[in-house]
Amino acid sequence: MYKKTLNPYTPIDRLKEISTWVSSVQDLDQLLELIIETATRMMDAKASSLLLVDKKTNKLYFKVTTGEKKVDIKKFEIDMGQGIAGYVAEKGEPLLIPDVSSDPRWYREISDSIGFTTSSIACVPMKIKGQTIGVVEIIDKVTGDPIQNEDLKILSVFADLAALAIGNARKIANNKREIKDLKKELELKYEIVGESKTLTKVIFDAVKVANSKASTLILGESGTGKELLARLIHRSGSRKNQPMIVLNCAALPETLLEDELFGHEKGAFTGAVGRKIGKFELADGGTIFLDEIGEMSPGMQAKLLRILQEGVFYRVGGNKSIPVDVRVISATNKNITEEVYEGRFREDLFYRLNVVEIHMPPLRERMEDIPLLAQYFLDVFKKERGLSNLTISKKAMDYMLLYDWPGNVREMKNALERAVVMGNGIEILPEDLPNLSSNPKYPGLEVGLTLKEAIDSFKKEFITLNLKHTGGNRSMAAKSMSIQRTYLSRLISKYNLY
Repeated sequence: MYKKTLNPYTPIDRLKEISTWVSSVQDLDQLLELIIETATRMMDAKASSLLLVDKKTNKLYFKVTTGEKKVDIKKFEIDMGQGIAGYVAEKGEPLLIPDVSSDPRWYREISDSIGFTTSSIACVPMKIKGQTIGVVEIIDKVTGDPIQNEDLKILSVFADLAALAIGNARKIANNKREIKDLKKELELKYEIVGESKTLTKVIFDAVKVANSKASTLILGESGTGKELLARLIHRSGSRKNQPMIVLNCAALPETLLEDELFGHEKGAFTGAVGRKIGKFELADGGTIFLDEIGEMSPGMQAKLLRILQEGVFYRVGGNKSIPVDVRVISATNKNITEEVYEGRFREDLFYRLNVVEIHMPPLRERMEDIPLLAQYFLDVFKKERGLSNLTISKKAMDYMLLYDWPGNVREMKNALERAVVMGNGIEILPEDLPNLSSNPKYPGLEVGLTLKEAIDSFKKEFITLNLKHTGGNRSMAAKSMSIQRTYLSRLISKYNLY
């Protein structure tokens, strides 16, 4: 908070103190009041005002005022070019009027309306990058002495301080707005799309675990969106305003992975010309997401276990322990339980990472989300390429619903991007998509099954295939199979096909 009371400093001391505050504006209104009140006292002025230009109305309004009529004067606005203040704002040049009564530019209606007698005025413009944003003026001296040119020079210094404060405040406001827009854009970029029961359950579990510090292990095939789920956990929890650092453990050999995770000291190895901050240190207070954790070497597993157990680490080449508070989310597309059983992944590390385990379902287990995903990706590509009227034909959608998508959401996104690029720009057709060969899971007849088991197996696969084809629409699936919808519902319940 800025103190309004003046200490017995010299004017230069006071100016230096104010100038240091200007560079780190917190409360602009309070800082402007301090600047104007300080100027008023230093020059023994009877009253003073800071007026800002409203670009929309091209008028000046009173932002800060002092004097016995400071409340009354805030009711007024001044046209650009009107009165002394309007003239200075329009011309962008300072003005000293020793006797306002003899100056034709004097606009006396305000003084007369509020009952305030004015003899002399000094007024200077406030500028940002050469553009006038307002004016600062003082009226008369308390002592009755005339306002001097020296007063005009001092007032110009305060006007520059005020303009600097306003400019800094606007920069801060713009930066905050840009950060907010970027955060919103990132959230949209990393949005998880779908309304299926399977996905809804996963998201529900993720939100539940978000506010804890519990290590979370996300399992799922490549392309299912494990990183998206990790980002959802991070931004839904108490650490959302802290950093989230992402590292793919499969992309680096052991020595480079250690350097990325923990950083190094200057001279730790050939080429280490300076200190490097590692990912764990960057994530302090926030979240670190370790993707493809199953690819980590045994040596790195031991080092990771240590930081999870002790909450401290050492930079490569360093001997000083560095404490960190980091929430760890990891992911793998491997059968991690089997990796533990086979001795390729440390059991103690597995239990440290796997306090909470969440399975990200493959796309073939949430086929009803395909239309939503397709439209989401289409909207993204339409915006990128300026194809506002592009749609997906029914045949192309049916084609996508019949495919099992072994590459999951990532494969689907790439397929749609190709279709947008290679298509006619009006409608995506089946031939625009890559060669999606359908892979029905039904294996055919098997020796050893009873007739009833074989029939039940066929019914389950046949119903599943038709539901995929209709995007989960039971009425359409029943019509396609020439059965009653109620009978289809009974079969779905019988075979647990939810």
